[in-house]
Amino acid sequence: MEHLIRDHIPGKKRIVVKIGSSSLQHEETGDLDYIRLDVLVRELCNLKNQGKDVALVTSGAIAQGKKAVKIGAEEMDGNPIAVKQACAAIGQARLMMTYQKIFAEYDQVAAQILMTRHTVDNDMNRVNAQNTFEELFRLGVIPIVNENDTVATHEIEFGDNDTLSAVVASMIGADLLILLSDIDGLYTDDPHQNPQARFIETVEKLDDNFLQMGKSSTGSRVGTGGMSTKLIAARIATKSGADMIIANSSDIRILHRIMDGRNYGTLFMADKDDSFSLSRFIDGIHTEPEGK
Repeated sequence: MEHLIRDHIPGKKRIVVKIGSSSLQHEETGDLDYIRLDVLVRELCNLKNQGKDVALVTSGAIAQGKKAVKIGAEEMDGNPIAVKQACAAIGQARLMMTYQKIFAEYDQVAAQILMTRHTVDNDMNRVNAQNTFEELFRLGVIPIVNENDTVATHEIEFGDNDTLSAVVASMIGADLLILLSDIDGLYTDDPHQNPQARFIETVEKLDDNFLQMGKSSTGSRVGTGGMSTKLIAARIATKSGADMIIANSSDIRILHRIMDGRNYGTLFMADKDDSFSLSRFIDGIHTEPEGK
């Protein structure tokens, strides 16, 4: 029955893929995993060659900046925002340079888009961003999106790229969002803590019972988002009319398997709400209880 539910996935036309920090680097050293990056870029280019619009939301800039200038956790004390912003400035350039080189190997043009919450909150900024995305798609370019951590403060930051990827999906009218992470999908409890936790293949309607399953303890050591942020992303994506899938990035080739309609990860089915306001929802995120 599950494969019938996913029979529509191959027909998706505009796809946002989000990949987290822990999926981009070697756990032992924190250095970029070039093999995984190459496979990711190849998968995205293959989707683009099928005539689909593809956008990538990528983490990893701050981690790579810290690695480049050899900053440890102890050096974040005192003025962590300034250190974070400096690392983002260093790491974003290095990360984008790496992406550009690999995309060029597949004769694909990529573009960088950096966003903050002001991009969504301000009507003119939001429309300008939407127009930029549309023109890039028209030109056959793959946008690479990250939060603009170089200028972001608490008041204007999304805080995690799970939320950012859902915002992008909503803004550009994507019909599918894929979150690649270090977990298989949604469980009834944290599988790291509870071996009896049950895996959930499909969420047809994201109600309070599912939202209660979000726990920050399911996040990775490297990334900023746990399951709670992924459920926030699911709320944004599904209310905006997009399906969303959480899948394990241990094998990046899972992307084409998902797009073939095969049963990987947890599928959150679109549940479009015409009254849904993206900017109002984003404004309210930090005032809601965790997991809501």
